[in-house]
Amino acid sequence: MDRTAEAERAVWDVIVVGAGPAGASAAYAAAVAGRRVLLLEKAELPRYKTCGGGIIGPSRDSLPPGFELPLRDRVHAVTFSLDGKYARTRRSKQMLFGLINRPEFDHQLVEAAQKAGAELRTGATVSRVEQHGPAVPDRRTAAVVLSDGETLLAHAVVGADGSASRIGAHVGVKLDQVDLGLEAEIPVPETVAEDWAGRVLIDWGPMPGSYGWVFPKGDTLTVGVISARGEGAATKRYLEDFIARLGLAGFEPSISSGHLTRCRSDDSPLSRGRVLVCGDAAGLLEPWTREGISFALRSGRLAGEWAVRVAEAHDAVDARRQALNYAFAVRAGLGVEMSLGRRMLSVFERRPGLLHAVLTGFRPAWNAFAKITRGSTSLTELVRTHPLARRALSALDREEKQGVREGTEESA
Repeated sequence: MDRTAEAERAVWDVIVVGAGPAGASAAYAAAVAGRRVLLLEKAELPRYKTCGGGIIGPSRDSLPPGFELPLRDRVHAVTFSLDGKYARTRRSKQMLFGLINRPEFDHQLVEAAQKAGAELRTGATVSRVEQHGPAVPDRRTAAVVLSDGETLLAHAVVGADGSASRIGAHVGVKLDQVDLGLEAEIPVPETVAEDWAGRVLIDWGPMPGSYGWVFPKGDTLTVGVISARGEGAATKRYLEDFIARLGLAGFEPSISSGHLTRCRSDDSPLSRGRVLVCGDAAGLLEPWTREGISFALRSGRLAGEWAVRVAEAHDAVDARRQALNYAFAVRAGLGVEMSLGRRMLSVFERRPGLLHAVLTGFRPAWNAFAKITRGSTSLTELVRTHPLARRALSALDREEKQGVREGTEESA
């Protein structure tokens, strides 16, 4: 092999940073296209992640062909409560969604990427990305610099390194909603586990925009709460009260953890030069429920597909064009869902009781919830095609604007 060919061989087509659902999906998509792909992960796999582990329809539909979900339970019923009161259970003959443990799920996704041809490297912490300077041999290449000083080269880089992303900082990702999630993995006796089998609990919480959940996974219950950052003490108290109210305070959690979720602002970039971001690194998740797995899988797949095109671009103009096409694809799909999710969060923050009453007492609303979780429709599609849903949301939007105006007048 001559020196030129050897140098080219040392340059990866695509380097993906982060081996969560977004990164594994990106690596899979690029590897399936026949490209040389390196997947970097700072931890050793499998590793724990704070996450409820609910796999809704859009997540299931975004998995690689033949992927066998490592389900711990299949959900057919949801109990809704309003800060511990007015509990009501709704049931479905069909499965609503599945529950997984993230270590197993993530590891399986990585294995799918490896089978497609991606190379995995764990224990690799990325300190920065460079697209100019002495580490970068030409305009078709980006450099990924590891914490030990090693430099890796690629024609395209995908940042999927989580909500505190180094790659996101390089791209200039802007965030406008940050929430704190707290979670406990609680092993329970068989008799308690049987009471929860096939049923989850969603509790609309005491702070604006907050809620709690119980997800059963065999002999363990995943119990968590989420609310806006800045309410750390109140969020912790909510989790403690929630666990006590459920009669679970006597069981010792095997894991207690916390995690910040971050939503991008509408004008936040999704690329810079030959670098794309996806999943949590891009601030892509549903603002109301803070559901992130489906957003990670879908944006990761898109990032992998467009990274292939960026890698093939022979100049900066073409690379920029492909990166803009990726951004357009994300905004046309996930961006529209996020916009609607923000409106739903605004309604939920002001009127949690109304939302609870509608979901538990108005069958069409429950049917819509069931269809959305199963993946047979989406909230966006529902609002677009159902006049009643569109009118109800518009009325609530008008009510909020009126409330803002009145509040402004009072403060003036």
